[in-house]
Amino acid sequence: MAPSGPQPALPTLVVLLGALLLGPGNAQTSVFPPEVILPRGGSVKVNCSASCDQPISLGMETPLPKKEILPGGNNWKMYELSNVQEDSQPMCYSNCPDGQSSAKTLLTVYWTPERVELAPLPPWQPVGKNLTLRCQVEGGAPRANLTVMLLRGEKELSRQSAVGEPAEVTTTVPVGRDDHGANFSCRTELDLRPYVLKLFENTSAPHQLQTFDLPATPPQLVSPQVLEVDTQGTVVCSLDGLFPVSEAQVSLALGDQKLNPTITYGNNSLSAKASVKVTAEKEGTQQLLCGVMLGNQTQETRQTVTIYSFPAPNVNLTKPEVSEGTEVIVECEAHPRAKVMLNGVPAQPPGPRAQFLLKATPEDNGRSFSCSATLEVAGQLVHKNQTRELRVLYGPRLDEKDCPGNWTWPENSQQTPMCQAWGNPLPQLKCLKDGTFPLPIGQSVTVTRDLEGTYLCQARSTRGEVTREVTVNVLSPRYEVVIIPVVAAAVILGTAGVATYLYNRQRKIRKYRLQQAQNGTPMKPNTQATPP
Repeated sequence: MAPSGPQPALPTLVVLLGALLLGPGNAQTSVFPPEVILPRGGSVKVNCSASCDQPISLGMETPLPKKEILPGGNNWKMYELSNVQEDSQPMCYSNCPDGQSSAKTLLTVYWTPERVELAPLPPWQPVGKNLTLRCQVEGGAPRANLTVMLLRGEKELSRQSAVGEPAEVTTTVPVGRDDHGANFSCRTELDLRPYVLKLFENTSAPHQLQTFDLPATPPQLVSPQVLEVDTQGTVVCSLDGLFPVSEAQVSLALGDQKLNPTITYGNNSLSAKASVKVTAEKEGTQQLLCGVMLGNQTQETRQTVTIYSFPAPNVNLTKPEVSEGTEVIVECEAHPRAKVMLNGVPAQPPGPRAQFLLKATPEDNGRSFSCSATLEVAGQLVHKNQTRELRVLYGPRLDEKDCPGNWTWPENSQQTPMCQAWGNPLPQLKCLKDGTFPLPIGQSVTVTRDLEGTYLCQARSTRGEVTREVTVNVLSPRYEVVIIPVVAAAVILGTAGVATYLYNRQRKIRKYRLQQAQNGTPMKPNTQATPP
């Protein structure tokens, strides 16, 4: 037990109860207390006594600082031992007439460890792999009462005795996803309760564990296999089965060009999407890299992207604007390795150029000539198209189909005179009677006698002019008065004839049935429809 304060003088009976070491003869030396546990650097009072009343000599041998206290008696002395740093066994001795003897007291020093430290955890621990926890303990005594525990939070994982200096305690534990963010620590227990003292605890600083789970499968990379210079493509990199997914990082690069992806996180997955635009300097084969980094591991996927340049083909006309009857050469020319089709007709032999000759007609005005070029890039066919329009100057023109030469309309009816002039440039059209009275072309008009007559229609453009006579005939209302009564009379006569036929037929049927009844001839039931 630990000493506290000055020790009182002990009765002889108590002293004799101390540990004895018998010398020659009957001489005896006693020491009290025989066993003491005290904190390091502490002090203790020890009583030495002899069995004889007048010992020749009585004292204590010890390397510890000591001083005699209290007056003492003829056969005992009290010593104070100070600054006790380690276990020691001071010895009391006495020299009596009947012999010499000695006795030792056992001083046990206790102190808590000076350092309790859990070794640093790995920055990232893979899920499914065992983790070794290591704790070092410096100092602490008595070691027989000192144990070391390794903890997850407050859960005890291992308990071992402290052996060696410094003492090192290890244990291995499996690691799962639920260990992510868990705190691990080391704790020592110096149990002095058997000495009527308390339990002393020292705990290391906690270390937080970060676990991760990166699947062995590489990321999925979706991107164009070919990409044209100065165009924009989209790259998507994704991976499932990540934990914790929020800690995962994605790196996307095309050659030495780093991309800036937008990352979308799912439950245990992520998807990184980035736009890529390349310049002519990168033309050729480039490596597209997607790397997903989690913990201290990386999964990568690489893909080859071919950068190419493919300008649209050129469509050339001898002249974009020609007069009717002019010969025009239409030519299509594309990339040296391309194959072209001009207006759907492949070049013969297949190659980057095609052409044909045509004689311009009015029907060719506004005609589009299309050149389609096809280039094979990294096993893929890419296409480019270009069109040019031909303008044909012709006319002006007036013909019977679009500008009839004779119109006959009933008086007071609503009519729309139609006359279309053709030509490029589009001609201006005027139709005049007697040089002054216009025919309202394309407008709805009420037909009157004033509209009747012959009109001279003139179509004029920068290419010249053409004329055509158009005659308008107006029918008088008297023709309508004659026709309507004739039609009405025919309808009335037809209706009267049908009524007379039906009346006579029914009359004959009734007369026949009456004769049959008078002659007693039974009538058959009428099960059929009346004959016509």
